[in-house]
Amino acid sequence: MKLLLHLAAISLLIPLATSGVKHMMEHFTGEPEALLLHGSHRNNTQTVDALPLEFHKENTVTNDLMAEEEEEEDYLDLDKILGESDDYSDIIDATPEGLDSDTKRGNILELFSGKSRIQRLNILNADFGFNLYRSLKDTTSASENILVSPVAISISMATMSLGLRGKTLQEVMLVSGFEDFVNASSQYDIMTIHNLFRKLTHRLFRRNFGYTLRSVNDLYMQDHFSIHPTFTNKIKEFYFAEIQSVDFSDPAFISRANQRILKLSKGLIKEALVHVQPALLMLILNCVYFKGTWEIKFPVEQTENLNFRLNERQVVKVPMMKTKGNFLVTADHELDCGVLQLPYIGNISMLIVMPHTLSGMKLLEKQLTPQVVERWQSIMANRTREVFLPRFRLEKNYDMTQVLTSMGIKDLFNFGNFSGISDKSINVGLFKHQGTITVNEEGTEAAAVTTVGFMPLSIQARFVADRPFLFLIYEHRTKCLLFMGRVADPTKF
Repeated sequence: MKLLLHLAAISLLIPLATSGVKHMMEHFTGEPEALLLHGSHRNNTQTVDALPLEFHKENTVTNDLMAEEEEEEDYLDLDKILGESDDYSDIIDATPEGLDSDTKRGNILELFSGKSRIQRLNILNADFGFNLYRSLKDTTSASENILVSPVAISISMATMSLGLRGKTLQEVMLVSGFEDFVNASSQYDIMTIHNLFRKLTHRLFRRNFGYTLRSVNDLYMQDHFSIHPTFTNKIKEFYFAEIQSVDFSDPAFISRANQRILKLSKGLIKEALVHVQPALLMLILNCVYFKGTWEIKFPVEQTENLNFRLNERQVVKVPMMKTKGNFLVTADHELDCGVLQLPYIGNISMLIVMPHTLSGMKLLEKQLTPQVVERWQSIMANRTREVFLPRFRLEKNYDMTQVLTSMGIKDLFNFGNFSGISDKSINVGLFKHQGTITVNEEGTEAAAVTTVGFMPLSIQARFVADRPFLFLIYEHRTKCLLFMGRVADPTKF
């Protein structure tokens, strides 16, 4: 009889959409900006020489990166580094698929044209995220709020895949979309994916380009548990995971781990671990933290209690924020919804997608795909709008085992093939995804983004989110879907 041992994966997401974001140094150290920086940093530009070495150690994803590896363009010219070593002319070998009658989507690889490799990977990450959302939605009632980070779970999946083999690896590759990426071009293989996640980690989670966005991976290993050196080396090389030897049976471990999570989440997640089985052998932790500042703020004095319609019969009063300015908007007549883009400083934005009718949410959730989002973004036009958005805060904690199993990842939670990690028979005994998001009025005013639209827009001068809506937070340069969710009731956490 095989000995069943346990592996755990915990994915934490902490998006915080607020304002009044301190300068990066003050945010992480609590010290005044004047004591830490020299010279002006207007327009979010500054010289790397003005940043002390401690800044680089604290605000990169890993602390073992040598100073000489930190190049100036990594900090100052993101557009340049996005173009470097990313081949936009890769041949897409995969043949187009037929139309999916259920979601009415064609071949997702059609979106690859003109995209960098990182953007292509993120298109498939988003596709996985939308499928994950639908599976998660099926386990919750329509009145429940939802919060999930597709990129965080993709990172966790890719991290584990380094040690998976056989059918276990095939299931993860297929469901996560990694297999579609590898099959898209003869120039791609599984190591291409790991290299791209390494680049993505650096490009998204390095420093403050007007926002704070960090990703940290930790790996806790039970004392005397033997892990293959190759896995140890690769998980550090590609995912910057700090491996720590611990005793899971020691009650002090939970306290130490929670203190670590508390620090990474800037105090937002206080009790991530309540109980850990003593038989646990390894725990993978991924923590994503985001803090953004609105380009156009919602004046606090204009917030007032207004109606939010939960369904055909129920209405609640919520603090409704209000602002006015130029925003990218569009109307999708096929899905019968309106789309509004609320930009943060730093080329990240939140898309608010609201069905025109209360019954329209089901259709929207069913047919939401990367192709649909791409179409929205291509036809958005800049218009002056008066925007009403409820102030909300969500806190969610999910056991992803059932959700991922329903999507087709089964071996991971049974007697899977983890021979790339250890010679022992192990499985994933815990896969948690936990996070919180706060959206409020404050922010910093800046010039609105302007683009050309190709679709007739409603003459309606208001965008009022007074009924259930979806939100998607994208980093636009890499097309990375950071967070998504559903606000069904702003009065609930």
